[in-house]
Amino acid sequence: MSVNCNICGSESKKIFDGLVLKKYKVTYYKCTSCKFIQTENPYWLAESYESAITELDIGLVSRNLLFAEVFESLLSKKVLPSDALYLDYAGGYGLFVRLMRDRGVDFYRQDIYCENIFAKHFDVLDLPSNQKFKAITAFEVFEHLVNPIEELKKLLDLSDVIMFSTLLQPDDQVSISNWWYFVPETGQHVSLYSFNSLLYLAESQGLHFYSDRKNLHIFSKHQFEIDPFFKEEESFILNFLKRIRNKLFPKNTDNQRESLLQKDFEYIKGMS
Repeated sequence: MSVNCNICGSESKKIFDGLVLKKYKVTYYKCTSCKFIQTENPYWLAESYESAITELDIGLVSRNLLFAEVFESLLSKKVLPSDALYLDYAGGYGLFVRLMRDRGVDFYRQDIYCENIFAKHFDVLDLPSNQKFKAITAFEVFEHLVNPIEELKKLLDLSDVIMFSTLLQPDDQVSISNWWYFVPETGQHVSLYSFNSLLYLAESQGLHFYSDRKNLHIFSKHQFEIDPFFKEEESFILNFLKRIRNKLFPKNTDNQRESLLQKDFEYIKGMS
């Protein structure tokens, strides 16, 4: 059984079935070329978005704190200008926008599924139509996209730079049982990327591609003067991420407590 890859159009073969929303038997396919993983046509999405922020997304606060620090570091190193207009796409409750506005950055929020709680009056709907932005952030969004190429084109109509997060596949043997990022319980993750699939996606639109090869990525119509992820002499993002992650998820020592985030995730997952 096979389908066409939603990224490169090559043959995608069935790799396993998973139980989505604890009731739908869903087939997952993996591309034989770019290694992109996609579900069958996600007919269950309306049900999965009855609650835009699921009870399993307990990392929302720490994630937004981390990404706010990362984005601010891009501004401080002049990878992006601080005196520009920015958009957080699919921005949820507006927490990231509020954090960035608190830091003096002119951010606005967009989300068709979720109520804007923290950034009211600073929504894309509060701006003129067809507004262009210096950059768009899209954190934990790409794994939700049914048609990544079409959605990317829409984003590029709004900005030349897209900074996003999505966790890359760890190896060729991923399954629902050994990679938490599938989260079939929520039914919202329908597109799972390899490095090569993101590279193909960028090249299909003539974009430059930057990645930490783990979770953070940038598509840009123009080449940056510095590579924020890979050049050793300018690896401030990588070093900065390590420092922030150590603060958010400290190792257990005599003077430090281990984060309960992963334990809480497993506990809630078992109850739902």
